[in-house]
Amino acid sequence: MLESLGKRRDLASRLIDDTLTVSLSEVVNAIKLLAESNKVVAEGAGAIPVAAALSKRHQFSNVCAVVSGGNLDPALLAKILRDEPIR
Repeated sequence: MLESLGKRRDLASRLIDDTLTVSLSEVVNAIKLLAESNKVVAEGAGAIPVAAALSKRHQFSNVCAVVSGGNLDPALLAKILRDEPIR
């Protein structure tokens, strides 16, 4: 198993140019943007790539954001769309 993890890490290091972190508020904004502008419901983890792309804390002019997962509680989505605080 350790050998397999090492191979994956080596592969990832060749394919991934950079990483960055995003805040909860950036993820919430990405979820809202996806829902309102694109009619796409994405869970928090699925909206992270969009939040990262929108953050402009990267040096890339072209970014591909893979959006996945629709496992989002409807009540939470409603709060996000109404701009209510998320804890």
